[in-house]
Amino acid sequence: MKFFWIDVHGIQNWEKRKSIIATSLESGANAVIVRGDDVSSVKQMGLIKTCTRFPEMEGDVIIFNIKDLELDTVKEELEKALKSGKEIALEIEIKSPEDQELVEKNVMFFDYILVKTTDWKIIPVENLVAISQKGKAKIVTYITSAEEADLMFKILEKGVDGVVYPTDNFSEIKKLSKKIISEKKIELVAARVVNIKPIGLGERVCVDTTSMLNVGEGMLVGNQAACLFLVHSETLEALYVSPRPFRVNAGAVHCYILLPDGKTKYLSEIKAGDEILISDYKGNTRVAYVGRAKIERRPLILVEVEVENNRYNVTLQNAETICLVTKDGTPVSVTKLKKGDEVLVYLSKAARHFGMEVDEFIIEK
Repeated sequence: MKFFWIDVHGIQNWEKRKSIIATSLESGANAVIVRGDDVSSVKQMGLIKTCTRFPEMEGDVIIFNIKDLELDTVKEELEKALKSGKEIALEIEIKSPEDQELVEKNVMFFDYILVKTTDWKIIPVENLVAISQKGKAKIVTYITSAEEADLMFKILEKGVDGVVYPTDNFSEIKKLSKKIISEKKIELVAARVVNIKPIGLGERVCVDTTSMLNVGEGMLVGNQAACLFLVHSETLEALYVSPRPFRVNAGAVHCYILLPDGKTKYLSEIKAGDEILISDYKGNTRVAYVGRAKIERRPLILVEVEVENNRYNVTLQNAETICLVTKDGTPVSVTKLKKGDEVLVYLSKAARHFGMEVDEFIIEK
């Protein structure tokens, strides 16, 4: 999942820094870069990651400049930070191929590489995105406008992991927030229903989010990681049940569900506070948070589809309010599905190991 940090370190007035931090919190920023003296005050404002620049060590993330590594005391300070559970970041300005080589040498040791560029913006970052595949560090680039984030997130298709925005502009922070939320789009395809089979009682998971979902939105769930079905939210009026627009009656406990970072979890593992990926029928996605997950015994139904000469299935509760979605965005109840109908699915060619995509041979039936 892409993220953004707001850098308020350079703002001289505390009241102005405070208001920018508050806006960052409200806008969903993942962290703020602050002065050491600000950390305790920020923690009182809300739960957000704080970053401080060495030699200030108060933050959750300690940022070391590449020049700091030349100091004799830095190795000891790095070890202290790691032992105390803090994350560490390396800040570097890319001015030459030699600077790029320094990043490559350090990508294994830091949690984040914060990159500043000069005249050349695209090629150096492209190279760093490729280099980052060799290590654990997330590549985070400094930007000078919210619009610049679009470019950074699309470099080499994968894009950087995050951006840092030094700004005192409230509207720019809100604009950046909207770009992050709407940044990811996935491809959904129509799959033809070939079999519908009631399979008796079992446990299913009802996922309640802390967001209101819209008609056409739902979660991506399936029996096989290679094919996840768009299961519709309970936003519709029904004869005997009131709408629950925050809810997706997602499927049986063993089903996979797609998360914002591209990984999957079993539905049985979902709990309050987890991030969930919400998708609409056009493939536009956003992040929601789980408020509650309920596992209850209910009658189940197996829906099997065929797409690209392969067959996949999903196990759902057998009830009128459980819907899949057609390619025009229309929810269709599993109790009204018939052979030949088409429903939307998300295809993934990779196998899964503990929820992560891996390039290996696998067959799931």
